[in-house]
Amino acid sequence: MQTYRGACHCGAIQFEIDTELTQATRCNCSLCSKKNALMHRVPPERFRLLEGKDDLALYQWNSGTAKHYFCRTCGIYPFHMPRAAPDQYTVNVACLDGVDPSALKINFFDGKAFSLEKK
Repeated sequence: MQTYRGACHCGAIQFEIDTELTQATRCNCSLCSKKNALMHRVPPERFRLLEGKDDLALYQWNSGTAKHYFCRTCGIYPFHMPRAAPDQYTVNVACLDGVDPSALKINFFDGKAFSLEKK
């Protein structure tokens, strides 16, 4: 287990996760496709928001279950709480310091089909 530090572009939002980061997920739902983010999920006990609680804006759509957060200043999406696991944090791998996304195994999640399921 390793600790990774992450932040938005302007640095207002800062967080840490504890995880074995060997893989990430790409989702094809309408929102994730627009964000083009690689994501990695961690349980709440392995996620710490260090700075920027008041700098976070929230976007919810479809069922309203998922909570997509972004920085009010720079607009970067650092993490969200997905509908598939609303008690977990899914972080944007590109926001993690010192991580080369091309070195990770990429899994695919069919969020497009999931979005059509019961809301």
